[in-house]
Parts: sequence; structure tokens; C-alpha cells
Amino acid sequence: MKFLTDLPPSVGIGLKPEHYSRVIESASASIHTAIPRAIDLPGWVEVHPQNYYSAGGPSHRWLSAIAEKIPLSFHSVGLSLGSAQGHDRDELDQLASLCDRYDPASVSDHLSWSGSANNRYPDLLPLPYTEDALHHFTGQVSIVQDRLKRPILIENPSRYLAFAEDEMNEAEFLHRLCRETGCGVLLDINNIEVSATNLGLDPRAMIDAIDPGLVGEVHLAGHAREEHELGVLLIDDHGSEVSDLTWTLFAHFVGRAGRRPVLIEWDTNIPDYDILIGEAKKAETIMREQTAGSRADAVV
Repeated sequence: MKFLTDLPPSVGIGLKPEHYSRVIESASASIHTAIPRAIDLPGWVEVHPQNYYSAGGPSHRWLSAIAEKIPLSFHSVGLSLGSAQGHDRDELDQLASLCDRYDPASVSDHLSWSGSANNRYPDLLPLPYTEDALHHFTGQVSIVQDRLKRPILIENPSRYLAFAEDEMNEAEFLHRLCRETGCGVLLDINNIEVSATNLGLDPRAMIDAIDPGLVGEVHLAGHAREEHELGVLLIDDHGSEVSDLTWTLFAHFVGRAGRRPVLIEWDTNIPDYDILIGEAKKAETIMREQTAGSRADAVV
């Protein structure tokens, strides 16, 4: 079995086709300069493996070229581990084949479900935090890890409602899941802000409740904000810059936990590469400031 993650504790970006060429250009330029910090090269890149389930084609040629130069992470959105009937077996087979092909430094999925016996949904739907749900999800994560022969990371969800049947909070659910399966946590700090705002919770308390030792990766992203008569609703759309509160929460977490692999997620309204790298550099600056005096790491 692999360690929790082999990603470097630096800042990565979500890789989009719009940015393939810029990543390759930056990686090539970094070989020929003595000042790597001047190169707009992320420390690693993350992809949704579902976009690469074809046997070949241009997307694989680009991904293969990039994977030769910088570490690669797979962030799955299709296993539907929380579904009552269990994970999607075809998805797992395809994910396993892709892992064999690229040997990514990290593999992750979500604390969610997105399908039933008869339907598939384009959403990552939350689970009730109950003993039964924990038992079911634990079994599903174990099946996936056995198939992939590696531990995976599980991301905390964005929530728009809470279940009346909840028997524990999110941190307790994740901690027990990690203890029972050996998986780790992918801590999405934007999701903390979204859930806390929508459910009337304290986001800093939610961050502090997470054991840093279980966190193998951190995600930062933007969200949409809607004003309604009953209050504010945040929508996790990954379509804008990271919010001020998410940056503040990130700084707080890093100050307590130290450096981690950090991803800038931007999946809709895809920006210019320079904007995306600007967000990555901001994340790196915060990590440096919050971990001053610790060992130096590769940066964007």
C-alpha cells in the first residue's frame, strides 16, 4: 500500500484542456532557468479521471506529456460511494485501469452519493451522518482501496441542508472513517465556508475539529452567492476566485497544521492561465507566512 499521498507539499492547479500548452511550456522553461520561482509552473496538477476514460486520443497525449514533468493527482467524481447499492463497479474498473496507466501521486473521491439503482445524477449529494451510513461508507472505501492497492482521500462535502437523523458531526464521521479504513481526508476549505454559511455553523470551529494528521490534501475554490428573503445561500460552483473568508480559514489551518499539498480548483467559467497561477501564488505566500521557519519546499 502507498502512503496517504505522494504529492509534494506545494500548490497545484486543476488541469483543464485550455491550459495544457501553458503547463508544458512552463515545465519546459523551468528546465532551462536557474530561477524556478519565476516560472509559472504549478507544483502538481489534478484531473477528474472520468475525463480520461477513453483508450487514447489528444487528451491522453497531453496528459502523458504533463505527467512526465510534474506530479499528477486523480480527483474522482463518479464512484458514488454513498449510494445505497454501493459504488459504481464500471467506474471503479476504469479508475483502476487509469491508475495502472499513470500511477498518480494521489487518488481521491467524495463523501457523497450521486446515483441510485436506476439513475445517475450530476451532483455530489450529502449523506446523513449516522452509524448506518458510516458502516456502509466504510465498507465502500475499503473495497476501493483494496482494488486500487492504495489509500484514498475522501473530501468533505458542500451541504445545503442537514439531516434530522444525524447522529454525529462531520468531523467525527470523517475521523471514524479514517480510523476504520486507513483513508485520509481531502479538506476542502471552500466547502467548509459553504456548509457553515448554509447551515448556520461556525466555520473556524469546523476547521479546528479536523485532525490535521488525517489531511492529505487541501482544496481552495470559489463559490456563487445568492441573496434570499430567508438569508444567504452559497453555491459550490468552482467558478470564481477564492473568497476572503476561505483564505482566512486556510491561513488558520496551515498555521496549525503546517504545509500540505494545496489545490486551486476552478471548474466553471475557466479563467486565463495567469489568473489561475495568481491564485496558486497567493496560496503559496500564505503557506510561507504561516510556516515561517519551517523547511523550504518547492513552490509555484
